[in-house]
Amino acid sequence: MKILIADDERDICEAVCKIVGRAGHTCLCVYDGALALAAFEREQPDVVILDVMMPEVNGFDLCRDLRARDPHVPIMMLSAKSDIVDKGVGFAAGCDDYVAKPFNSQELAMRIEALLRRARLADEGREPRRSRAVVRLGDMEIRLKRNEVLVHGRYVNLTPKEFQIIAFLANHVGEVFSAQDIMANVWGEAYRPESASIAVFVRKIRNKIEDDPNKPRYLQTIWREGYRLGDASMIEGD
Repeated sequence: MKILIADDERDICEAVCKIVGRAGHTCLCVYDGALALAAFEREQPDVVILDVMMPEVNGFDLCRDLRARDPHVPIMMLSAKSDIVDKGVGFAAGCDDYVAKPFNSQELAMRIEALLRRARLADEGREPRRSRAVVRLGDMEIRLKRNEVLVHGRYVNLTPKEFQIIAFLANHVGEVFSAQDIMANVWGEAYRPESASIAVFVRKIRNKIEDDPNKPRYLQTIWREGYRLGDASMIEGD
């Protein structure tokens, strides 16, 4: 099996690689969050291990991004940030396990094997399918692996958070999500009106992607339920 490790401490990467190698798995190391995202897309690892404090993209944000792209890959957070609040943020971001540094090598090996075992069992009950790289809805094209959105063939200048919202909804075309659902999956925390307003983000996104923001075709509001991106009849994916 292939394990991707993202940690800016090279001695930690070397230690984890030895543990992974002794178990008969292949280890891939990167030293910042941006490189981890590229390596994930290129290598399609079986398990991802993330440090929290990394250059470019921190582990929590990276975990959310990976989870939006692949809801099934096992993700472990490996961090010196070990209090219950940090662990809560990690699990809310989508990780499957959270291990504090310094760690016991035998325990880490067992936890990695547990993630791989759960992933194998999940795969047995799931029909094989390709992970979509592109979602097309009418004249809009969402390139999930490139963080790009095009409408009528023109690039749309979305902020990172705006794209994360679009990417999350694009992975669930036609499904309705409340503001709380979107906050939990994109921000990794419970919805709080004072922290961010989904309605404001939706308005900004519509101004960029809709021909008529007052009559949205793509980012739709479902009265008293939430938001959805298009509907299932519109989807065309690669």
